[in-house]
Amino acid sequence: MDTTHTKKSPSTWSNPSYLQSSFGIFMFFCSWGIWWSFFSRWLTDPTHGLGITSAQQGEIYSINSLATLIIMFAYGTIQDQLGIKRRLVVVVSAIAACVGPFVQFVYAPMLNAGGTVRMIGVLLGSVVLSAGFMAGCSLIEAVTERYSRHFGFEYGQSRAWGSFGYAIVALCAGFLFNINPMLNFWVSSLFGVGMLCVYLFWVPSEQKDELRKEADPNAAPTNPSLKEMVSVLKMPTLWVLIVFMLLTNTFYTVFDQQMFPNYYASLFPTTEIGNATYGTLNSFQVFLESAMMGVVPIIMRKIGVRNALLLGATVMFLRIGLCGVFHDPVAVSIVKLFHSIEVPLFCLPAFRYFTLHFDTKLSATLYMVGFQIASQVGQVIFSTPLGALHDHLGDRPTFFTISGIVLAALIYGIFVIKRDDQEVGGDPFYTDKQKRAMEAAAGSQS
Repeated sequence: MDTTHTKKSPSTWSNPSYLQSSFGIFMFFCSWGIWWSFFSRWLTDPTHGLGITSAQQGEIYSINSLATLIIMFAYGTIQDQLGIKRRLVVVVSAIAACVGPFVQFVYAPMLNAGGTVRMIGVLLGSVVLSAGFMAGCSLIEAVTERYSRHFGFEYGQSRAWGSFGYAIVALCAGFLFNINPMLNFWVSSLFGVGMLCVYLFWVPSEQKDELRKEADPNAAPTNPSLKEMVSVLKMPTLWVLIVFMLLTNTFYTVFDQQMFPNYYASLFPTTEIGNATYGTLNSFQVFLESAMMGVVPIIMRKIGVRNALLLGATVMFLRIGLCGVFHDPVAVSIVKLFHSIEVPLFCLPAFRYFTLHFDTKLSATLYMVGFQIASQVGQVIFSTPLGALHDHLGDRPTFFTISGIVLAALIYGIFVIKRDDQEVGGDPFYTDKQKRAMEAAAGSQS
């Protein structure tokens, strides 16, 4: 059983750690979403952006993903050693606060320079953007999940504020992009400053008490050793899940960031109309995603963690495949909204899967390796070849290819993902039906 809870608040809204964690993750996703939602458009749009090819874009995404998986593993191992300390989160916040000047004065000029300078710019950008955002996202989520277990609030409710923040800025991102894409990056810096203030100065008293307990030299160690963290790579059951995530969650970036924005914008008379409409649609979709963060825990209690993960893969298979079937803006917009349930169905069950089947002390490392790093490896593998395939064959064949890979992963997952009552190494999980049966059994015995 999980013994990390230190106290329970009678109400979520009266829980200071919930409020602090929610506001922090809200500011992070505002800072990330304002530029990330249009990063692909900025790279490829010849009018408002850099005008590079899909293959060149795929190369940038591949290198970004390679940097992200390296940084992400470092983040996971460091944060598991830090416990609930925020030092690493403060570093991420500081990087986010500097993204505007970095892109304006360093990254964009180097990408435009071509040749060796461009490649150095790609490498430098991969480190900065990954450390501050792509790997930073996993760190913020892992820290928030850890706080939820320590201080008695529902992780999904707190994570929903991240989606809510992303939705708000996505609503504005397309209009800012049409004015000047650099505005997106500078607004990101403003949110980064806000995030830095939250994690530097807002420390609820219950967190101070817990930090004092951890600092006590006579206290029992609660953080895993380096040997324990490295040992996760020797777990065959973890590698089974890594393959599943590599062939599913990978395509959140490969499809949704590299390909869909440009495809969607092409459905409209002008790119300006397409950019603005995409920003609005993306915002509405993430608003729904925010709401679904509160609904998916209910779904998990009905069908279980394993089935929720498989349901997420099913939704992804249908969504990407149907984008290749439909070609009018209304139908494609409706299909895009499937994403609002797909993201929570991957994010929340993945965390619960790790705390169910593995030692909860290793939650950050396991989440980084088994969920996020697996996805980044997939992006390194698939971004460039699928970008080249898209250049040569166009939208529909590429979309059907991706959908077929996800279908294969879904079939694989049905056979290899562990049941909720199988090899429970952390916190047990029971559906509502199982809880009622247990309560009835206990009542009959008494």
